[in-house]
Order: sequence, then structure tokens, then C-alpha cells
Amino acid sequence: MSLELVIFDCDGVLVDSEPVASRVASAALGELGWAISPAECFRLFTGMTLRDALPLVQARVGTVPDGWLDQLAERFMLAMSTEAEPVPGARETLLATDRRGLAWCVASNSSRREMAAKFAVTGLAGLVGARIHAAADVGRGKPAPDLFLAAAAANAVPPERCLVVEDSVPGVSAAAAAGMVCVGLARHDDGAALAGLGARVIHDLGELAGLLDVAMRHGPRHLRRDQ
Repeated sequence: MSLELVIFDCDGVLVDSEPVASRVASAALGELGWAISPAECFRLFTGMTLRDALPLVQARVGTVPDGWLDQLAERFMLAMSTEAEPVPGARETLLATDRRGLAWCVASNSSRREMAAKFAVTGLAGLVGARIHAAADVGRGKPAPDLFLAAAAANAVPPERCLVVEDSVPGVSAAAAAGMVCVGLARHDDGAALAGLGARVIHDLGELAGLLDVAMRHGPRHLRRDQ
């Protein structure tokens, strides 16, 4: 079955927002008494929704103040609206996907409001438009498959004709649970964790175009690591 739909994650794939998020999280958790570095926040929380991350926080600091999660979300928003940058090659990759006549969309654990801010400050808003799907739309974010399945259904494409581009363990896990082949973008390490979950690992978005050509000719399954 040939490729029909490419589903991009937002954070870490199109928008280099995770260093900003990790810095904000580190500061907020420090105020609760958890001295945790941005690097450790990146390791622990990348790919998770805020609500999914909350039990990890409570296990360390106890009950958080009322409204803390909403306040943290607002701090993320303010930082992202001015500091987020595009991942190198993001615009070129989206344009290359368009040139191939492939449908594509973005599916993220981030809120629609947060994605809008990120795409605006990175200059990607005009390209992305309304092609976004947020975890809040479906109730359960990654690693559950719901978000990717909803994105496929919205585009009237069966899961086996989709290709997911992800950078996190929850995202790759969600793609596998949805029955979709996944390309794992590992910009900062060897990608072993993503490969261990079945992702075809790349280290630069520029590598994706060639894989799209293969998937269009032979189907997404041809990109599986066991092929």
C-alpha cells in the first residue's frame, strides 16, 4: 500500500521548542522544591502532556498548589511565543512533502493555542494553516494511539497508508499502537531508544525526503527497521 499521509509531530520535529520548555519546567519545579536541571526535564518529560507529567511531579513534591498546572501552561505559552525556533529544515521538509503531492498534518500533545504561538513565531503558520490535531481534541495524548488515529480518520486515510515523524518515546509508542510506520528524528543522540521501539531513525530532517520517495514507491512498510 502506497503512502498517502505524513503526520508530523510538532515539538522537536518542526519546532525546536523543547529546550525552552525544559528551561521553563526546571524553573517552575525549582519553585516547588525540586532542584531539577533543564537537561533532566528534557529526559523525563519530552513528549508528555502536562497532565501526564503531573503524577511524576506529585510523586516528588507532593500535592501541587491549585491552578499550578494552568499557570505552568501559561508560562510555556509566554516563552514559546517569543523564543521557539524552527527545527533546521522544517520549512523545506514541509514544502518537499507538498511537492510530492502528499497530504500531511501535525499531531501534537501540545494545545492548539500553544501550537498556534509556536508556528507563528517560527514563521510556519502560513504553511501549517489548519492542519493541526491536538491531544485535547481526542482526550488521550501520546503514547495512546488516539491522536494519530484521529488525524488519519480526519484525512480519510487508513493507518497503514500513514507515515509518522516523531522524536520522542511516547510519540513512537503511539505510532506503533496506531499501526503506523514511524520515522524517528534523533537530533541529539544515536536514536537507540526510538529504534528500539521500531522507528526508522534519521538524524536530520533533510533525510526524510528520500524516505518519502521510497514509501511512495513501495509503501510505508518498506521503511520498517526489519525490512
